Amino acid sequence: MAEKIGWQGRFFEDFEVGDVYPHQIGRTLLSCDNSWFTLLMGAPSPVHFDHHYASQTEFGKPLVNSVLTLATVMGQSVSDLSQNVFGNLGWDEIRLPNPVFEGDTIYSQSEVLEKRLSKSRESVGIVKVSTTGFNQDGKVVITFRRTIMLYRRGYQPKLPKPRLDEVKTRA
Repeated sequence: MAEKIGWQGRFFEDFEVGDVYPHQIGRTLLSCDNSWFTLLMGAPSPVHFDHHYASQTEFGKPLVNSVLTLATVMGQSVSDLSQNVFGNLGWDEIRLPNPVFEGDTIYSQSEVLEKRLSKSRESVGIVKVSTTGFNQDGKVVITFRRTIMLYRRGYQPKLPKPRLDEVKTRA
């Protein structure tokens, strides 16, 4: 039986300015996600987890924590953009044009804006992308630019990948 290698992610060389990546997995943000994330952050604004309080706001229901929205959309992009990341260099121009509510499903896509080789490290390059997150109705809920330092092909650390037949012989 032939061993099939799974997705390894993109490297610096795989990106071209103008490429658009529609990120494949949507994520429905639930009340428990919103409460947990807000409390974990130590930023307990009642508009995010107190339904009675939130019912008295102009929205009439809890808002999803905006940092959770950012984390969700950024996370959706990892398999397409930064699986082979050396490090994130920054997030810029974060905008939240429409609110996200518990129960909304968030989708996203990214466009490559710039790329260049690193001036200080031969093993990496720098890619700048613009990412847009939108809800199930197509309303844009977040936009941001992200600068990523990515490994060049052949320079990435090797991941340990034990095979099942090797594990069985050790047991």
